[in-house]
Amino acid sequence: MNSTDLRTFAEGRTLDALRGEANTFCESVWGKRVFVRGLIEFSNHCARNCLYCGIRGANTRVARYRLSSDEIVGIVREGFRLGIRTFVLQGGEDPFLSVLDHCRTVERIKDATEGTAAVTLSLGIRSRSEYAALKAAGADRYLLRFETSDETLHTRLRDGVPFAARRRALDDLKELDYEVGSGFMTGLPGETEETFYENVLLCKTLELDMVGIGPFIPHPDTPLWSDAPPSLERTLRAVALVRLLLPMANMPATTAAGSIDPLGREKMLLSGANVLMPNLSPSEAKRRYLLYPGKVCLDEDGSACLSCLSARVLRLGKELVFDRGDSRSAELRHAG
Repeated sequence: MNSTDLRTFAEGRTLDALRGEANTFCESVWGKRVFVRGLIEFSNHCARNCLYCGIRGANTRVARYRLSSDEIVGIVREGFRLGIRTFVLQGGEDPFLSVLDHCRTVERIKDATEGTAAVTLSLGIRSRSEYAALKAAGADRYLLRFETSDETLHTRLRDGVPFAARRRALDDLKELDYEVGSGFMTGLPGETEETFYENVLLCKTLELDMVGIGPFIPHPDTPLWSDAPPSLERTLRAVALVRLLLPMANMPATTAAGSIDPLGREKMLLSGANVLMPNLSPSEAKRRYLLYPGKVCLDEDGSACLSCLSARVLRLGKELVFDRGDSRSAELRHAG
């Protein structure tokens, strides 16, 4: 299938019909389950200058912070007590923290959870040897969104970082047997209809285990501050199409969707998404890790957030579950 064929398929269905097909397809694989991932935003220091990102290195208005390994492990212990069995460590590309620092934190998390919790890392582009070291320390999954498949647009928006570097990193992660997550933003300035469908197809080409999709939301302290965000419908269409192409992948209902629509995450869960990621970070860290404005749930602690999400999911006829929730594609690879 090429982007023209995919566009013809998508435009031949109403958005409601497409979402309904995707939700049915999702439930045929995952049932009514919505998996929980505990998100920890451990550092907003970043050496990169992506034009769309609120914590870009050139933004001098950001109040920078960095959680210690002890703080991260303490958050994991509390999340584990609440039943969470997957933790996502996300941060900017912080030059202060070495791969050895990250390896020690991963090892401590594995010890604190008796090896039962999955650890997902989102640390940006690293060398293959660094990815190998993190895998040896116990990391199970890695998230590295490509954001756009348009090579020219990618280089411009990522302040000179070529798309090829991102693709090479994703290939390294796959070859090192991580569960690999990636994805894209919808409505980035300069995105064409062809790019939109090429983004969807790239997720299939990469055979991703996890796919995160969210809307572009302009941040006032970035060069793209004056660009208009897309409608949520564009994101819902992308989620539904990716679900139809990748039935065995895990797909989060992203916080960004909830930031532009009070029911954004619910709408994503009815479009093929099957994961929620409550933010377990301290409130002060949440308020400083602003990739985009309008971020939701900045003052809720982990327990209150889980209670709220459980009620939201139940209203959809689905169930919040705390299993590791490994992707079916990863399970099949390991079984083989």
